[in-house]
Amino acid sequence: MKLGAVIITMGNRPDDLRALIDSVAKQDGDPVEIVVVGNGAPVTGVPEGVRTIDLPENLGIPGGRNAGIEAFGPNGSDADVLLFLDDDGLLAHTDTAELIRQAFTADPKLGIISFRIADPDTGTTQRRHVPRLRASDPMRSSRVTTFLGGANAVRTKVFAEVGPLPGEFFYAHEETDLAWRALDAGWMIDYRADMVLLHPTTAPSRHAVYHRMIARNRVWLARRNLPAPLVPAYLGVWLLLTLARRPSVPALKAWFGGFTEGWTTPCGPRRPMKWRTVWRLTRLGRPPVI
Repeated sequence: MKLGAVIITMGNRPDDLRALIDSVAKQDGDPVEIVVVGNGAPVTGVPEGVRTIDLPENLGIPGGRNAGIEAFGPNGSDADVLLFLDDDGLLAHTDTAELIRQAFTADPKLGIISFRIADPDTGTTQRRHVPRLRASDPMRSSRVTTFLGGANAVRTKVFAEVGPLPGEFFYAHEETDLAWRALDAGWMIDYRADMVLLHPTTAPSRHAVYHRMIARNRVWLARRNLPAPLVPAYLGVWLLLTLARRPSVPALKAWFGGFTEGWTTPCGPRRPMKWRTVWRLTRLGRPPVI
């Protein structure tokens, strides 16, 4: 089973990027081929043998990762599985690649694996980094309904069947969009606590566009993927959750601006999931209304 790794960078973390590349190169078993995508910035200082792609402009997270996928042939077909890793992360163990090979070989319907993200200093896994509602025990592996964008592995047959990440999202919820399409096609997703990416603890709101993007893309996600009766239910629940979290006035203003934008701008092709997929999501513990 051939593995590849896609890393996108904006050129502002060269030391972290080099450490991540070294951690991938040290994996047990056959070498993992690495492609580094410069998202609007040239890639420099990478070791010999690492392929690079310099995008002339920042295409956002999904756009950059899609460019990395295509570097491995149409839909990544030159590899069996692609790892997607944040450029300031670090694979904690040298057996991660072998565990990935074993997992995908043992389960032909396994399409995506989400790694556990842990702080390198404390070992703590933030609750938001466990992709399920029952997130109190990050050490428990399980089937899940979504995955973490910067710490995962995807069987390339998934891209061939359901398409790439939604480039128009730019940032936020692109993983859930791909996850729902994969689940609708019959693939499964696992969260694996034993596959660890070390990553500094951060707050997603550090990004200036955070509140606008999560609101806009939440609406796009629903419009693209949910059966019509579930669209208002899903978005209504998230509106109430957002208000319950009592964001600042500027954050709330940005959120409602994004929410409006999500309704008034094109969201890409609409392919509502089958009702049996809704039931599968529900049985996995996360019905698509939250």
